[in-house]
Amino acid sequence: MYLSAIHTYPIKGCQGLDHDAAEVAPWGLAADRRWMVVDADGVGITQRETNALVRVHAQPVTGGLLLRAAGQPDLLVPEPAEASPVQVRTFRRRPLRVDALPAGPSADAWLGAVVQRPVRLVWLAQPARHVRRGDKEYDPGDQVSFADAYPVLLTSTTSLAAIFDAGASPVPMARFRPNLVVEGAPAWAEDDWVGRPLRIGGVAFRAAGPSARCLVTTIDQQTGVRDREPLRALARHRNIGRKLLFGLNLLPLESGRVRLGDAIALS
Repeated sequence: MYLSAIHTYPIKGCQGLDHDAAEVAPWGLAADRRWMVVDADGVGITQRETNALVRVHAQPVTGGLLLRAAGQPDLLVPEPAEASPVQVRTFRRRPLRVDALPAGPSADAWLGAVVQRPVRLVWLAQPARHVRRGDKEYDPGDQVSFADAYPVLLTSTTSLAAIFDAGASPVPMARFRPNLVVEGAPAWAEDDWVGRPLRIGGVAFRAAGPSARCLVTTIDQQTGVRDREPLRALARHRNIGRKLLFGLNLLPLESGRVRLGDAIALS
């Protein structure tokens, strides 16, 4: 088993980046989901609310972020180190709020023009949100950025192929927005990794549990067009405990660096 792809998503819900290698921090991969688009109430906006986010390409640069979108001028957004913090939350139904720094009116106007609604861009200067435990509990010992629940999501290419019936074409792995993709594992081998430590190259992780999937997986990550897959296929083959499961949530146990081709081993 080896690592075949590495991805980060500088702005939660926007286009991802491909990497040959990535630094691993306690809260996830470097520069992954440190920024988030929020509404007037400070609640995160995702592709569930507006699939126009797929148009936004964000590239981390020294001291900030470069925004690109078709029909829009490029915009350099500095990290708002001197701004006064505002309280935000990733989802409306989750009460936990964290302090983030507003990027400012230029970034807000730029993103508002792309998604066609009033929004704000915020930066998580200190990624130390608590990791979700069930629906309401949080473990103060773990950290995460603006990711939905856990710092790192791992998926398997063979498991993706396994959810589609013979003759059907699987959707691209990008629909699942993973951080790490494993090649060479038997289909659904990751089910047996839950609760166990594993090592990717020289970095240790703990497998926290399977990932329940949502409507974002039905959105083409290039065009924003919605489909019925892969949720329909998951409903046939991976409906477990009334959740459609695909992928494995990981918690870093140490900092380090992962690279394409790194071996994946269980302890």
